[in-house]
Amino acid sequence: MNASALEALHDGLTDSEIAGRIAAGDEHALELLMRRHNQTLHRTARSILKDDAEAEDAVQDAYLLACRSIGNFRGEARLSTWLVRIVVNESIGRLRKRTRRAEVIQLGGEATEGAEMELPEHAAVRSEARRLLEAKIDELPDAFRTVFVLRGIEELTVEEAAKSLGIPEATVRTRFFRAKGLLREAIAREIDGAFEDAFSFDGARCDRIVERVLARIREERAAGT
Repeated sequence: MNASALEALHDGLTDSEIAGRIAAGDEHALELLMRRHNQTLHRTARSILKDDAEAEDAVQDAYLLACRSIGNFRGEARLSTWLVRIVVNESIGRLRKRTRRAEVIQLGGEATEGAEMELPEHAAVRSEARRLLEAKIDELPDAFRTVFVLRGIEELTVEEAAKSLGIPEATVRTRFFRAKGLLREAIAREIDGAFEDAFSFDGARCDRIVERVLARIREERAAGT
């Protein structure tokens, strides 16, 4: 079902109602959930893992975890915030396994100072500016990077970002301010127009995640019958 048809089918439903439908096995509601939040979750996962393919896998596993516990969703936070928190935990877990160290990334800890960043010769070219922006976001200190993606690219509120990451709102404000300062020093004004396209989420990737998650959900349900 296409995105507009899905939206029309579930128009006016609250987060709790959508969660209830997913818990009852409504695949259309699940597909709507994924298409609404795929980009945000992928950007969040990538901000931690710095790898497109692994971020995609993390999002899929996060959806499966969410589906298994969505019957317990009570609407105390926004559904998007709840999902971001799940993908953050999944991504950190993957990062720790990948590096075989217990504390590779500490979203609640102190950040180390970022590396010096330079402008390329052709920063005015939009495609180059976008590439540069993504590279420099990857170079931000771990604690700053995810805050910047959630606040600067996904435009979550301070409260939403704080709840998603489990850190105080004041910490979100401080890290976002410092992250912007580091990026501003590195890439200057020419790349402002590239923010909208940073870490773009193309249709093929979105469709792939939806299809794989639906297939795995169906397999789990079939195995449980």
